[in-house]
Amino acid sequence: MGLKLAHDHTQIIPGKFKGVGFKRGHIVRRGDLPKLLDLGKREVFVLSLRPGEVHEEDAAKRIARAVVGRNLKLGVPREGKVDIVAKTFGLLKIRVDALKRMNRIGAVILSTRHNHSLVRPGDVVAGTRIIPLFIQEAKVARAEEIGCVLGPVIDLLPIRSKRVGILVTGSEIFEGRIRDRSADIVRGKVEALGSKVTKTAVIDDDPSRIGDEIAGMKRAGCQVIVTTGGLSVDPDDVTLAGIRRSGAKVVFYGTPVLPGAMFALARLEKTVILGAPACVVHDPATVLDILLPRVLADDPISIAEVADMGHGGLCLHCPICRYPVCPFGKGG
Repeated sequence: MGLKLAHDHTQIIPGKFKGVGFKRGHIVRRGDLPKLLDLGKREVFVLSLRPGEVHEEDAAKRIARAVVGRNLKLGVPREGKVDIVAKTFGLLKIRVDALKRMNRIGAVILSTRHNHSLVRPGDVVAGTRIIPLFIQEAKVARAEEIGCVLGPVIDLLPIRSKRVGILVTGSEIFEGRIRDRSADIVRGKVEALGSKVTKTAVIDDDPSRIGDEIAGMKRAGCQVIVTTGGLSVDPDDVTLAGIRRSGAKVVFYGTPVLPGAMFALARLEKTVILGAPACVVHDPATVLDILLPRVLADDPISIAEVADMGHGGLCLHCPICRYPVCPFGKGG
């Protein structure tokens, strides 16, 4: 009696409660014995650390501080674990190579959401702890070294509100033969991410006119331009040629993502042009949903990353689409 508990003790009441029954540092009194026995604790740890040993809570706090980047905060240690929480709406960036190194140290764990996840304020994006009650100082220092050299291991880029133009291409739409649905669909995706569509246009299959309209949208202040259609291999699909006519440089055309193979990204000075394939009309989630948030977060997209998107780039076409809570786009 009268000694301090070495760690939090979890209490579980099925269907009602799971949390801390006794906190670390609680001084054990005779009246606590029935509750401790109810928790299955016939024996409890009181701890006196030796030099070079770090308690689980202190270790978790140090590891969390070592990996955390911008727009994130640390939760209060509970049951030996420290949560990392989003402070803003943004795009989660995980240094997967550093994460793997952390988890190979031994007895140290760092668990995160997927890289490029969209998160909102208050969302838990990661958690860290050690497996035993205490750990050698050298292992905590190794985790801190990884965070220092390769960090930030976990970062959060704010999703920016940008002015967006939508350019619908296709003679059949321009001539009124069919009604366009793509503009409304893209508008919904843009507005759901906090940006605003400031200009919309419909152009026939003419590279010069497409190029002129893109240039005009840029002059009108559009920071992102989304074109829809005209990117397949048919002779009259000339959107890519029109993008080039605007003076834009095509960064890549084609992605290993289904749906969304016929996708293009180009840059006209600081304006980003996203060539969205026709599948945006009939598929709830496409490559546009994967890459649009990254563009709005000013997150550069490299050719190597595009190639990696093949891992996890196959949509399962579930009867009820729950994207982004699914594997689509999560592997690359």
